[in-house]
Amino acid sequence: MKSYEAVWEIFNQCPNNQMRDVFFEELEIEDPEKYIQEKFKDKEFTYDKTVQEDGTIIFDIVTSGIRQRYSFTEC
Repeated sequence: MKSYEAVWEIFNQCPNNQMRDVFFEELEIEDPEKYIQEKFKDKEFTYDKTVQEDGTIIFDIVTSGIRQRYSFTEC
């Protein structure tokens, strides 16, 4: 298993409000993509996966019309 710092951002739907909910957690997981698929398994969702040069894995997710982002950085 690998250790990741995960940042979960839930973007506000109101056009005049730039705030978003942000949650931080440390996870011991083997595969961040499987983690995302399991976390949202009971919902219809789509996601795009991006791997940055520093190794950070970013998932841009849309579920129930709400835009969210999960970022995983290996510890």
